[in-house]
Amino acid sequence: MSSSFPKRPYRIMTVCTGNICRSPMAEVVLRHRLAEAGLDGRVEVDSTGISDEEEGRPMDRRARRVLVDAGYDVPADDSPEAHRARQVEAWQVDERDLVLAMTAAHRRAVQRLAPGVSHRVALWRSFDPAASGLVGAGLDVADPWYGDMSDFEECLAQMEAAADGVVEHVREALAQHA
Repeated sequence: MSSSFPKRPYRIMTVCTGNICRSPMAEVVLRHRLAEAGLDGRVEVDSTGISDEEEGRPMDRRARRVLVDAGYDVPADDSPEAHRARQVEAWQVDERDLVLAMTAAHRRAVQRLAPGVSHRVALWRSFDPAASGLVGAGLDVADPWYGDMSDFEECLAQMEAAADGVVEHVREALAQHA
């Protein structure tokens, strides 16, 4: 095994602003897809935000509702496994094999925080085949926070559209370092 891939799970972090809408939604969708692909024991997924304004809060109720309505397993807010928002720290980025930012601004913030690992920071939608050719803000996952349920449904659709591309990327990375 390569020294860059010790015998530990491959680690992915999703990042948005406050860690209550987009990044936890991406975390749930990606965990589900990884489990379907038989990779859940080989890959760990978590999420953070670039801001501390939502620190400790649960996932936005609308985000949770859209995920549950779509059939995803989302722990109840009062369970020990429940999501709690947290701000990304440099050491967390250093420990991840892949960091998936929801927007170009999030990617820049993470790269400033941990410049030595910027090659491991990508945009979530860059894994969506339908988004190929898009650049800049065209690759941003829309922020549903100020919208209604249809905005959260659109956000979930963007998560789902890119998830299989992320899974394939992880499969290839694991195969290269087996």
